[in-house]
Amino acid sequence: MSAPDFFRQQQQAFAATLAQQAGAATLAAQLLAQAADSFAANVAQQCADEPPLACCRGCATCCTLRVSATAPEVLAVAAFLRAVQPRLLSRGIDLVGQVRAADAATHGLGEAQRVALRQRCPFIAQGVCVIYAVRPLACRGHASHDLRACAEAAAGRRDEVPFSPGHRLVRALVQGALQSALRDAGLAWGAYELNAALLLALDDDATEAAWLAGQDPLSGAALDDVPADEMTRVFDALK
Repeated sequence: MSAPDFFRQQQQAFAATLAQQAGAATLAAQLLAQAADSFAANVAQQCADEPPLACCRGCATCCTLRVSATAPEVLAVAAFLRAVQPRLLSRGIDLVGQVRAADAATHGLGEAQRVALRQRCPFIAQGVCVIYAVRPLACRGHASHDLRACAEAAAGRRDEVPFSPGHRLVRALVQGALQSALRDAGLAWGAYELNAALLLALDDDATEAAWLAGQDPLSGAALDDVPADEMTRVFDALK
């Protein structure tokens, strides 16, 4: 299947979910699950001719990068954090506090500044991602073929890392299709810096309801790496 055909297929699937579940309290979680399933179901085929991945459980070398996420991803992670925070606090782990500390250290920094700072993702504990089950597409689509290159890049000794082009392509197509469907449904569809957006969602229990009502309660954490009008032109051309 060609990339445009795959995009259209995904966009129509997301549009169907948005139409069927409009206003549902579980919409964000459903969209993230759908995006994750679509990514997993297609990335292996797309990467069939690539070398083996160097990524493995316990490796968090690249987890100093800025993470972007759509509103459904942010809201699903926020719901997960609310559910697990009491149990973690009883064990002396303040996950939300770690997010606040990480955001305080990195808020407003560009990608290069973030890497140079080497601020570890607040969700890494003993090398394991605590939110792995609900991690954003940005994390799923970031995979490397060379562990040494990753380590050298993280230490500032290397600029280029042999990342998996298949992972990046499938992530871009699935996320773009989701954003396109959100836009058509009249919902905020931009990308946000994960930590800052999470704090906005966690600090206001009405955030998800506001998003479902067509508002953009996460706008304070919006990223503008790609202008919105440029993205809409691409979406419309692919559709």
